[in-house]
Amino acid sequence: MGRITREIQNAPLPEMIKSLGIGIAEAQRALDRVSMDLAKELVNTKVEMGGEEYSLLALGFTPTFYQFVDTFFECKMSVSMMESREFGASVSVTGGFNVGFAAVSATVSASYSQKYQYSAEASSLVRTKLVTVPNPPVFEQRLQAMIQTELDSKRPSNNSNTSS
Repeated sequence: MGRITREIQNAPLPEMIKSLGIGIAEAQRALDRVSMDLAKELVNTKVEMGGEEYSLLALGFTPTFYQFVDTFFECKMSVSMMESREFGASVSVTGGFNVGFAAVSATVSASYSQKYQYSAEASSLVRTKLVTVPNPPVFEQRLQAMIQTELDSKRPSNNSNTSS
């Protein structure tokens, strides 16, 4: 039983959990980068409407942000080890008498075998849930200010004086 315990302890569970966490963090960073790149693309993509050009951002298009919210790691492991020993012995004695002398013969047979049987099974499951999340509040405020600035720059100015 000590060998089985050592096998289970040798399983790299902490390393697997660490790798999963780092993988999720790197994936989250990549998702955030994609959303920010999309925001830049929305600013730089212009559409003409009514003789004026507007960015897609000014028209209300916004990037989508995603976040990992639930991640489950399930690992199942089954390790079994069996050891068996077999001993066997057989003895056969035959004898015969004749006048004046005796003949005796003996056969001894011994056998020994030791068998080891080891099996290991493992399975793992990683399940994660990715959801959209609202734009970060500061990003949303800056976005609204940019939209307003762009729209204000498109409006005709009312600074003309009318005097009679």
